[in-house]
Amino acid sequence: MKYIIILLFLANVLFAQKIAKIDSGSINGAAYRIIFPENWKGKLVMYAHGYEFMGSPLQSKNPEWAIRMKPFTERGFAVAASDYRNQGLALAQGVDDTEALRQLFVKRYGLPDSTFMAGHSMGGGITIATLENFGKNYAGGFPMCPLAGRIYLQTRKEFDLIATFNALFPGNMPSLMEILDKNQSKNPVPMNVAFGKAMALKKVIFAKDSLLAADIADRFDLKPDDLPFALVFGENVLRDIAIKGGGNPYDNTNTLYGGFRDNLLVNQNVERLSATIGQDKLFSKYDRTGNIDKPTLVLHTIYDQLIPAEMAIVRYENLIQEKGNQAFYTVKFTNGQGHCNFSPEQTGKAFDELREWAKTGIKAKAGYIK
Repeated sequence: MKYIIILLFLANVLFAQKIAKIDSGSINGAAYRIIFPENWKGKLVMYAHGYEFMGSPLQSKNPEWAIRMKPFTERGFAVAASDYRNQGLALAQGVDDTEALRQLFVKRYGLPDSTFMAGHSMGGGITIATLENFGKNYAGGFPMCPLAGRIYLQTRKEFDLIATFNALFPGNMPSLMEILDKNQSKNPVPMNVAFGKAMALKKVIFAKDSLLAADIADRFDLKPDDLPFALVFGENVLRDIAIKGGGNPYDNTNTLYGGFRDNLLVNQNVERLSATIGQDKLFSKYDRTGNIDKPTLVLHTIYDQLIPAEMAIVRYENLIQEKGNQAFYTVKFTNGQGHCNFSPEQTGKAFDELREWAKTGIKAKAGYIK
């Protein structure tokens, strides 16, 4: 019965959007879905999804995915998206699997009039990496709330958040040594389990010292209410890395932490670990270079609890400027309060500006989108 209800819901969604055709299958173990609007104009968006908690439903099985693609399909674009070969941190696999799907699309349906690369969160990082490595195949890129900086630095933020939290709230989270044990008995958990853990953690730490929790949150550019989920999310990411990489790529033996009310207390009590594997094992393939030569319009919210502007914008912007590629990069921001919290109208408007830039060669202006 549940399966029938999902199929009926999906059928209603697709009918409402006038989706004319769905192509689905698998490439090298990575499921994919391609949707064609009724008014398909020979144009294509290759879409990359964000981080999926291990065990969560795959994108291709999510009936709401077609709704989220509406800013593209209602403009006459087909959308092709891969599930990737594995869940969790899968940036390199996402790049390869997206490129394999693009090649399948061209072989099956012909070369599109224009192709854009787009994605949310980790998918935004895949968008940037695709432009850096396969940019010749695209008219432009649309990274949204992207994992844009170097992957090591983004995930090191999760490491430092848990390290300093445990120094100030000992006994409420697993140790980093346990989380990063390659032989650990606990695996990353599905999204619903993570939310449950975050809610339980919130009650404990806010009852113990809400002001101290707020202090930690502020240090990591978080709202206090978002601290517990950021911690649980970070734990999941680090466990995933330890299992896939076979160890711990982070070393904080010489790190001096600052920005807290009592920096001495934090540094005296923080757990110190040495790396057991090199960074290159997990993070070198398709790591950031700043080498883009196609119009790239980034869309970001003013507040993001998972990938703050420092990670999503500033660090990649520095690479862009180092390479002298500012002409191909512009940032639009909204007043959204949360990770990838854009309205369909904001997404559509930003995408229209990218398309106009790609068509005319006149760079889209950076700035605010209502």
